[in-house]
Amino acid sequence: MSEGDQPNVYHAEPQSNTGKWILIVLAVAYVAASAFFIYDAHSKLAKLTQDETASQKQLVDLTKRMQTAEADSETLAQQVGMTKKDLAAKTAELQRQQQAAAARSAAQAAELKKDVGAVAGEVGTVKSDVGGVKTDVAATKASLDATIAKLQSTIGDLGQQSGLIANTRADLEALKHKGDRQYYEFSLVKGARPQAFSTVALQLKKTDAKKGKYTLNVTADDKTIEKKDKNQSEPVQFYTGREHMLYELVVWTVDKNKITGYLSTPKNAPIPVTATPQ
Repeated sequence: MSEGDQPNVYHAEPQSNTGKWILIVLAVAYVAASAFFIYDAHSKLAKLTQDETASQKQLVDLTKRMQTAEADSETLAQQVGMTKKDLAAKTAELQRQQQAAAARSAAQAAELKKDVGAVAGEVGTVKSDVGGVKTDVAATKASLDATIAKLQSTIGDLGQQSGLIANTRADLEALKHKGDRQYYEFSLVKGARPQAFSTVALQLKKTDAKKGKYTLNVTADDKTIEKKDKNQSEPVQFYTGREHMLYELVVWTVDKNKITGYLSTPKNAPIPVTATPQ
């Protein structure tokens, strides 16, 4: 290149190719969508035509059935000696009776379902009650076992080993449930006539509330034994009967003119008709 010559300048072509491709893509998409729409329309039109044909066929079949049914009803009416109107009325009556029977059946089913539900609820309640009773029984047994475990035995006034001693009515209830012996609860008043318990009679003679002492007479086998100056909660023992059975009594409280406690006899001791174990 010589001095004075101008350099050639190349100008880039406008970015028109991208726009052309976009237009082509849009055109192709439009054509494809139009083709799908036309195909879908033809498919729907064909289906509508088929449905219309099927509907017309069903209409024709239904018309034939109605005509056949009407002819059959006329024939049946003639056979039973009824007019067409009478047959229609009889049919309507039968339909009404059938609907009423169906309604009654539905009502009875609903009532039965309600009753079953009520019974199921009651059964559930009974199960709950039984479960509660079982729980109460278990709790009661545990309480009795705990009470019995706290009771103590000692030597009686005859030098014999006593069984477990109950110092309260609750303790006595625990011993009753244990079932080793028979128990008769008593309350004796000073000066009163002898009271019968089991096969013996007890009579209070004297009390000393301050010292917790008392004196009473025990009548057994036609003999009267004086148990003098016995202490509260002390096992008072005596033998009775042909089997020489060991009876035992324990006094809980000693008041001015009264004592309370219980008499304990062997399990196989005789029980008079008038005596009731507590």
